[in-house]
Amino acid sequence: MPGFGSISPAQLARLIGTPDCPVLIDTCMDDDFADNPYLIPGSRRHPYARIAELVSEISDRNAVVICKKGLKLSEGAAAILRCHGIGSETLEGGILAWQAAGLPVIPAAALPGTHLWVTRHRPKIDRIACPWLIRRFIDPGAQFLFVAPAEVPSVAEKFGAIPFDIEGVTFSHRGDKCSFDALLDDFHLHTEPLDRLALVVRGADTDRQDLAPQAAGLLALSVGLSRQYKDDLEQLEAGMAMYDALYRWARDGFDEGHDWPAGRKV
Repeated sequence: MPGFGSISPAQLARLIGTPDCPVLIDTCMDDDFADNPYLIPGSRRHPYARIAELVSEISDRNAVVICKKGLKLSEGAAAILRCHGIGSETLEGGILAWQAAGLPVIPAAALPGTHLWVTRHRPKIDRIACPWLIRRFIDPGAQFLFVAPAEVPSVAEKFGAIPFDIEGVTFSHRGDKCSFDALLDDFHLHTEPLDRLALVVRGADTDRQDLAPQAAGLLALSVGLSRQYKDDLEQLEAGMAMYDALYRWARDGFDEGHDWPAGRKV
């Protein structure tokens, strides 16, 4: 059991990818980070000595502070946040314990230097699934620009945004796989639940419902959402809830069926 004011790697792993995930703050010293340049999914770097700068930004959310071993840096930073009314815990054992447990980490070099992403307007499947993955596992503060297809490259250049799900860019279809798969590859996010979800996304997005029985349902829901919302950002917010549910299915409920009345004869 983790001690007072701390959370275990297994407990934190259950929160990452869900709407209940706390703000994750990496306070590792620069030298330690240079020796081990990886981040827990969804976390951000911030100097431990300036932790109070984040109080207004965190606001009414909880936080988990991460350092190399879960000792002085995270303990002190979490205590300062608590002084300002922020519910804060440390990661037991730090990032070293997280890695020792075989949990996923993102190479710092893979992370973009911007919160802006841009893609084609009127999203259906991949262009909702990718923003969900980015916000839940890569950059919780990511913003998404939906623009006319022909303008995506120019908007990316002029505004310093990362283009995705168009031809000729890094995060796009690769062979028979989707942009969602490309993000999993490049950010080292392959886990059993996310791979299971990726198969459903791929089946729906490439019209290959044979890949997963749930793909036809995702296609139907995605088309329905696109008809329900004229505003792409409103559609994205609704889609976030849909993918939150799909992730929980992929993680916890994939082997559950439903039979009512129970034991009925077919």
